[in-house]
Amino acid sequence: MDSDGTQDARGTHASPVPRPAGPPEVPAMPPLPPRAPGTPPPPDGSAFLTWLRAPRPDAAPGVWRFGHRPRPAEEPEEIPTRQLLSGALIAFLVGWLIWSLLQNGYLGTWWWVPFDLIVPDAWRGGDSDLGETGTFIVYQGYELLVALAIMVGAARLGRWGELWRRFVTPRFRRPEAQEVRTTPEDDPAQWNELRAAGAPDAAERLAAEARSGLMRDVDHARILRAWQGVRTGRHSLATFSGAVLKDGAAACLHPSGERDLPARLARHDLVTGQVRLGTTVDDARNPYAYRGTGLALGPDLLGTSLVAVGPAGSGKTGTVVRPLAESLCLHALAGRAAVVVVGAAGAGLGPADAYDVVVRIGNQDSEYDLDLYGGSTDPDEAAAVLAEALVGDLADPHPGSDSRRSTTVLAQLLGPFRAVHGRFPSVPELRQLLDGAPGPFAALRQGLQEAGQESLLRELDARERQMGQPGDVGGVLGDRVALLDRPAFAGFFDTSGQSRPFTLKALDHPVRVRIDLPQRGHADASKMLARLVLAQFTASVAVREDRSLFSCLLLDDATGVVTPEAVRGIQRLRSGNAGVVLTLRTLDDVARPLRGPLLGATGCRMALSGLTPWDGQDFAEVWGKEWTEARDVTDRQIIAETPAGKAVHMLRRVITGKAPTARAVTVRQVERERWSASELAHAVPAGHAVLSLTDVKGEHAPPLLVDLRG
Repeated sequence: MDSDGTQDARGTHASPVPRPAGPPEVPAMPPLPPRAPGTPPPPDGSAFLTWLRAPRPDAAPGVWRFGHRPRPAEEPEEIPTRQLLSGALIAFLVGWLIWSLLQNGYLGTWWWVPFDLIVPDAWRGGDSDLGETGTFIVYQGYELLVALAIMVGAARLGRWGELWRRFVTPRFRRPEAQEVRTTPEDDPAQWNELRAAGAPDAAERLAAEARSGLMRDVDHARILRAWQGVRTGRHSLATFSGAVLKDGAAACLHPSGERDLPARLARHDLVTGQVRLGTTVDDARNPYAYRGTGLALGPDLLGTSLVAVGPAGSGKTGTVVRPLAESLCLHALAGRAAVVVVGAAGAGLGPADAYDVVVRIGNQDSEYDLDLYGGSTDPDEAAAVLAEALVGDLADPHPGSDSRRSTTVLAQLLGPFRAVHGRFPSVPELRQLLDGAPGPFAALRQGLQEAGQESLLRELDARERQMGQPGDVGGVLGDRVALLDRPAFAGFFDTSGQSRPFTLKALDHPVRVRIDLPQRGHADASKMLARLVLAQFTASVAVREDRSLFSCLLLDDATGVVTPEAVRGIQRLRSGNAGVVLTLRTLDDVARPLRGPLLGATGCRMALSGLTPWDGQDFAEVWGKEWTEARDVTDRQIIAETPAGKAVHMLRRVITGKAPTARAVTVRQVERERWSASELAHAVPAGHAVLSLTDVKGEHAPPLLVDLRG
């Protein structure tokens, strides 16, 4: 059985994701990749169960929920250590003094009144019924009670309990074992939902696989995804149960047949869908509930898109893009997501074995090609996407602008060409048409006349009349197409069916794609191709039938990619259960009118260390201000009016070297920037970033200082 969303991508690109000859034997699983803390090593069933049963309490957006211990929203008032120690000592001395005064009779005998009222007369004196020993014990016992009462009062006054908890308890506290849930009704390893739905045999098989160590975190997530398909009615319960009884934890495999990635570098938790990026710094600028917690992202946050800005070497690729790509590839293996990762060749975006499709543009050894028209058969749709890729960066950068003229020019050529040849033109053919070569135009006209396509003939006539006229964008489009009509790309963007083009229409399936751009020597072409992929992505996810599958585009280095149309496309992604991750070296790589709309269109914004003050100003504006408490301290010199006072002040000045002053403290509420441009530029340490978050439900986290190395 194919799990929900794990169907093969046949029909969406030339070559489907390869399947193994048969399902792998469960006992002969491939060797496991290295794992970071927080992921279960499958050979040990108890370790997997411990990981699965670990507490994952609900938390604020961005908090690493695996084993999280919630903290109060507000920081409790903590007494300074020096004040706590001095107060405890003074309280002890006061208690000892009171006890000494009572013992020596300096405070009278009133404290014996309760003893006289309670103790019978027969118990007093040496000739009492208790004898001398008993009488001594009674008197000493009462004195002990009084001493204990004084000690309890001194302990409360001197906060001895706080002193014990702060300095003594931590020295004897043992590391606590990870808390697990053992209640059968709440045990996720028992698959009680399957039992309640009438599939006890399947539940027992999965529980046995988990206990024996044959189940992995990806298996657990993948089977839950398949069960979700049963609940929504896409698959029948009988089909699901049969697949589980047959294959156990290996049921409902991804079309590639893989059950894990070749290697993992980040910490993942597929129960919550999170990947850990770092640790929120214990800093006063961070909310108390976030301090010291793990910082993690998942589809719920990436669904609002992320933009990360930082100079070269600040960690955008290694600490942000690579972990996110790894996480989304795991989600794809679980049938939950489709991911497209775009970057320069050799950028370190993960091994080729971690992807189903690797498109190496400009590398003649590449197994896959890239469809220039995004798999579309509509000339107008293909023209709009291609126009955005070719000249989107030349359009008026104001958000209200568009590139309809370029779209019209391309549609006037693509429509007639497809009507005659049954396909769209290749790069050389499109360049000839845009340049107005007489031979291709005559052949195209003849073909339209023979086919009786009068409307398309009028389109072609209009294009011929516009060529050479002032303001015609055909020449600009031809110059841009010429960047792709190079020997390095001779075997790419083929439309004759000779290559294996990948199209982003495949995002209806849990596919893992990596596209390597040829930035060396072809920087302009790489920017154009990146715009093409982004335009095709935003267009394809908007028309998907199955939106339960999360789709994400990770674009490492989005220089020259942000256009008015791209910003509008990013704004529409959240409703389609999709998102993009864009990295920039500086916001100067984005046109000034588009910087605000870009930061406003993305729900997650990250400023890495090394940011310029100009970039910091844009982040400071989008993060806004907050009310905070400001304390103004004023020292006023005390002037003595009497001779004795003047003498004391002179003596104090000789001893301390300072004039006697009186301190006045004024507390007021002021509105200040959460993070100023200067702080973002100079107060963010290396390997750190300031990150604000918004999830798809609208909950948000304020800017957080995060250690990306923790």
